[in-house]
Formats: sequence, structure tokens, C-alpha cells
Amino acid sequence: MSNFDGFYQTSYSIDDQTQAYNYNAGGGQYNNRQYAYDYSQQGGFVPPDPMNQQPYTGQIYQPAQTYTPTSTESVYGSTFDDEPPLLEELGINFDHIWQKTLTVLHPLKVADGSIMNETDLTGPMVFCLAFGATLLLAGKIQFGYVYGISAIGCLGMFCLLNLMSMTGVSFGCVSSVLGYCLLPMIILSSFAVVFCLKGIVGVLLTALIIGWCSFSASKIFISALAMEGQQLLVAYPCALLYGVFALISVF
Repeated sequence: MSNFDGFYQTSYSIDDQTQAYNYNAGGGQYNNRQYAYDYSQQGGFVPPDPMNQQPYTGQIYQPAQTYTPTSTESVYGSTFDDEPPLLEELGINFDHIWQKTLTVLHPLKVADGSIMNETDLTGPMVFCLAFGATLLLAGKIQFGYVYGISAIGCLGMFCLLNLMSMTGVSFGCVSSVLGYCLLPMIILSSFAVVFCLKGIVGVLLTALIIGWCSFSASKIFISALAMEGQQLLVAYPCALLYGVFALISVF
């Protein structure tokens, strides 16, 4: 050790617990020495302070997780379990459809304005198809007249109700209410398949169905638009519209 100490002038101490290992590639020998080298003079490099470094708390096969990924709930606002059903996203609510149908079938039932003031065209489309199908069973192919008269009637009622009401109404709401109130007219067209409606009984039944449809539609419009005391004014144009459908069913 004295020869090596004479050749390498270092300050090696046995009590020093820090050992630096320098591998000599030429001789393949390890020399346990500690050398002092000033890195600050070469390019301004400053080694990191080991006292300020955070200790490694992970394991070999289970490293510590330093990055916490953002959850999908914070990114998208809700998970897949919290999303509404597909039919509800498309605007198809069977509970509301059933309540509107019962409101039309029971003319004396109080209409819920919050449910009726919705743009729901699922029930009206089904009722229009059913009305055209019953006319087809009676030998009358009138699908074009049914949809054409429905569009003109909805446009006329839309303009009239916006002039009469203070809050206003959308075209989809008018189409929805008039389409749901077409349900009693399907009963009339079903009778026309079996019986002839050109007699006295047919005329009375037709008048009853027209009054039923117009009374139900006016009741819903009054409750949805807060138009108290104007039901007769709303029922009259509705009766004209459903009277045209009755003429198609009878003749």
C-alpha cells in the first residue's frame, strides 16, 4: 500500500465510509480511491445536492407512482353508468307518451302542462301511421292527404296560438299536441272499416269524435300556455282541422 500511496498522492482514510470505484479498462483492476475534482471550472456544471433529493420509496418491481392520471369522471363529467338511456337521449320517453295518451282518452282529466309542453313527435307519428293504416283497410289510400293536412293544420294553429298566447309556443309542441289528439279519429276510421258512416248513426258518431278531438286539444293548449277562459276560441279551429280528417274517414 505504501508504493501505491507514494505513486498516487491522495487523502485516503480508512475511517471514511464513502468509496469511489474507478475501473481501469487497460489493466482490469479496481482502485479504491477518492479524488477531488472541481466540476465548477469545466463548463459551469454543478452537481446536484444529495441533501435536497427526495428518497426513492418504491420497490424494484413496484415503483412508486409519481403521476396520478386524471380520472374519466373529471374529464367527461360523468361515467357511463350515469348516462341516460339511449331512448331518453333521443327524446323518446314511454312514460310521458302513456300519460299524454291517457290525457287524450280521458277528456275530463286535468292535463299536466309541464309534460304537454314538450316536442315529442313519436306518438303523433305512430298515430298518423295508424290512421292511414285503418283508412287503407277501408280501401282508401290517403297517406299523402293525412300528412299534407296535418302539416297545414299545424302551421295554421302555430300562427294562431302565437297571436293569442302571451308566452308563445313552438311548432314542435303544436304538432305534438295535435298528433296525440288524433287518437279518437283512429277509432272513427276503424268503425269505417266495418260499418258505413253515411247514415244518421255515422253522422252522430263523427260529430262526437270531432268534439272529442277538439276538446282534448284545446284543453291541453290551455293548460300548457296558461290561456284560461279561451278554450272555446282554441277549440273552434281544432274542430275545423279534425273535421277534415273526419270527412276523409267517412267519404
